[in-house]
Amino acid sequence: MSKILGHSFHIPVMGTGFTVDTPVKVAHLGISSVISIVDDILVEKMREMYCKKLSLPFKPITEKTKDFRAERITSYLNLMDKMVKEKFENLKESIQDKSKELEEYFSLLPDFSEVKKEFTEKFADHPYVKEAKEWINNNLPLGSIDVNIMTKLDKENYYKGEQLPSEYNDAHAALRGFAMSNLESSMVLSAGMNPRLYGYLEQFADFYPDVSGYIKKKIVLKVSDFRSALIQGKFLAKKGIWISEFRIESGLNCGGHAFATDGFLMGPILEEFKDKRQELQQDLHQILAQALERKQKPVPNKPLEMKITAQGGVGTAEEHDFLMEHYQLDSIGWGTPFLMVPEACDVDDNTLSLLEKANEKDLSLSHASPLGVRFNNLNANTRDKDKWINLEQNQPGSACSKRYMIANKEFTKEPICTASKQYQKLKLADLKSQNLSPEEYEKEVNLLLEKTCLCKGLSASAFLVNHIDTKKDGDGVSICPGPNLAYFTKKAKLKEMIDHIYNRTNLIERTDRPNMFIKEINLYYDYLKEQVNELKNPVAKQIKSLEKFKNNLLDGVGYYKNLSQHFSGKFQNIKQQLQSDLSKLELEIQNILITSDK
Repeated sequence: MSKILGHSFHIPVMGTGFTVDTPVKVAHLGISSVISIVDDILVEKMREMYCKKLSLPFKPITEKTKDFRAERITSYLNLMDKMVKEKFENLKESIQDKSKELEEYFSLLPDFSEVKKEFTEKFADHPYVKEAKEWINNNLPLGSIDVNIMTKLDKENYYKGEQLPSEYNDAHAALRGFAMSNLESSMVLSAGMNPRLYGYLEQFADFYPDVSGYIKKKIVLKVSDFRSALIQGKFLAKKGIWISEFRIESGLNCGGHAFATDGFLMGPILEEFKDKRQELQQDLHQILAQALERKQKPVPNKPLEMKITAQGGVGTAEEHDFLMEHYQLDSIGWGTPFLMVPEACDVDDNTLSLLEKANEKDLSLSHASPLGVRFNNLNANTRDKDKWINLEQNQPGSACSKRYMIANKEFTKEPICTASKQYQKLKLADLKSQNLSPEEYEKEVNLLLEKTCLCKGLSASAFLVNHIDTKKDGDGVSICPGPNLAYFTKKAKLKEMIDHIYNRTNLIERTDRPNMFIKEINLYYDYLKEQVNELKNPVAKQIKSLEKFKNNLLDGVGYYKNLSQHFSGKFQNIKQQLQSDLSKLELEIQNILITSDK
């Protein structure tokens, strides 16, 4: 863990729209956040909105332009970069007129921030002096405008009826849009390895280090375990691309798409990263140096910085501090709780009201995603409220206009989206032809109707908040909080949420919130039970796989039981929470019977 100059948390990407302009709201305050650059339509609408708001000239980038997707993304990122830097300069200049902007910046920082400590030591008694202004210009951290690409969203595209080369695929174009922008920040790659996309990184100079180790555009890999980090890290290092950060996310205790591990829990995974961090850094640097030398590019004279961060289910200052200290992390991602902060995220009033009322039963690990990946969902999403009415009117599914998630070829030669009208009508006809029992038919129809148009639903809230016309796509919202949302029951101000993170206040009114590690075990326990209950005439391979999952889960419980024995001091509360719940959970997991006798 490196010294914390500013904040020890970041705001991860949430949907395509909920953090689409979060950097404009928080980066000048030293807070880093991540935006999705999947939806170029939304990005273009947001650019238009901000240009009008700031009285800047706006020239639409239409689909008549061959590379419109990348150009839209570059233009929006450049505008965001401009807005953030102007706000930051204004904040720094505010020292001259003794305004409260600079005070707000420092009041948000934790007491352990190196910047805050040094500023206080130097200028506490006389802050508004020439020396203070010079120090601020040289030392005040600006929050990073990071971007996210879900690597699997990489469909092929066409121009004037002809298929374009792979560099015009969705994810490739988004990567190029970022690469051609003015940003000095990071690109977060999520949802697994896309070798062709990873290879495309080699074409852009900004992803390579100089001899001093500076990289203008860094790569962050979101991973679920050490093995994945090692494989992907080596793959990219061989191409001369360094991974500046491995971002570990809980498989199930997270928002949005959920990628369950084979029963491996967050604590043991983080422990492995802690134990092997230096070895990983040295191994990857050796591979990187050889690749850069082969490419005749500058070779850094020492191993580059490699951060380890984590996110998924963190909800209290105690959990935050424990993760930072025990696992020696560089930052913690706080995602779902910030959905309750209108100053940071684009959540419309109606959806925010639904979030305030939501408890555990209102949040589910759903089948809503057209990608076939499990998806943490708010059951009361307004995007889904009319699905049964639409079915009765023989109009199931959604009009597929954005087409970011088309991937299914079950009934068609070209891929289509499972939430689309086309697919759902074809699937319903297929189900009717199978002569299923009423119970089986109803189950299959429910699963089918659970699919929702995330392309529109995840961006709708940004349209509503920013008063952008929703006539084309509708105003139904899909929002994807993690299970942790159940314990945040009120809208909060930005300062209140940050004070909660740093133990200066407490926003959780409920007294029954489980520790994040216990919550994750429960989620995996429920997931395992679901998988076992769905077995039909299982083969030996399926049984063996689930037994392995169960044993991994029990190993994780054993890890936490051992870990809790070594707690002391300020983490006594975590110790008590773990010890009171682990034995019960261990027995419940042991009692799950995985058998072919069903």
